[in-house]
Amino acid sequence: MKKNPLTITIGALLIVIFFLLLFVFQVRKTEVAVVTTFGKPTRTVTQPDFYVKWPWPIQSVHKFDQRVQNFEDKFDEALTADNYNLLSMVYVGWKISEPKDFFPKFPNSEGSVMAAEKYLEGLVRSAKSAVIGRHPLSDFVSTNEKELKFAAIEDEILKAVQSQLTAKNYGIEMEYLGVKKLGFPESVTAEVFKRMTSERQVLISKTQFEGEAEASRIRSSADSKSAEMLANADAQATRIRGQGQKQAAESFAVFQQNPELANFLLGLNALELSLKDKATLIFDQRSQPFNLFQGYSTNLTNNQK
Repeated sequence: MKKNPLTITIGALLIVIFFLLLFVFQVRKTEVAVVTTFGKPTRTVTQPDFYVKWPWPIQSVHKFDQRVQNFEDKFDEALTADNYNLLSMVYVGWKISEPKDFFPKFPNSEGSVMAAEKYLEGLVRSAKSAVIGRHPLSDFVSTNEKELKFAAIEDEILKAVQSQLTAKNYGIEMEYLGVKKLGFPESVTAEVFKRMTSERQVLISKTQFEGEAEASRIRSSADSKSAEMLANADAQATRIRGQGQKQAAESFAVFQQNPELANFLLGLNALELSLKDKATLIFDQRSQPFNLFQGYSTNLTNNQK
């Protein structure tokens, strides 16, 4: 009896598939794997590829998600250093850094992430309460932005959690941690607002004092400059008056020697000023300085004749 070639091919494929399922396993890019031999971890696989193993029960493969996991803890109370009840919630990012250390603590591949997060929640809650207890309320809530210490507090909590994970060889690395929400119980809210109002009033008083001091400095500077300018102006006016008096004395000495020339020059100067702009003048030739035209008009008549 001849066997059908299709049946032979299918049978061969099934044998190959069965062999692969027993002796080959795949690790994806988002996974890490721990290979155990008779239940004990013997090999860690972190690179994506196909690998060979002995079939169960000799060896087993436990795969874990190596991507960054994140969760938020509960919004719970903690006491600050100055005895205020503070509600807080933080967000956390973590990943498996050492699969060989992680596997003994959380051996269930499917529920390992959930179990690890549950354990991490306890560590985060404990570290958060301890760090909050070392800081006053003004480090969390303040009208002065410079007094806030969110970054330092977040870093303290992160380092506290990571140190415990490292000390106990959990194979977990904390990627980030941050404060998501802050709040106060109803019994504390009114007192906190009162304290914030008081801090704001202190800032207002400080700003007013600094403003008044600055205004006083500006007024003092302006008064000083004004006095200096007036002194300079008085000195310059005295100098100009002195020069004018000197020139007047010199001119007066010359005029004393020839009074008629002085009167003539003064008359010409007055006529020049009055005839500077185009205008029609009606004047009395007998009044100065227009008496200068008397001789000119007589000469003009004689010339016309």
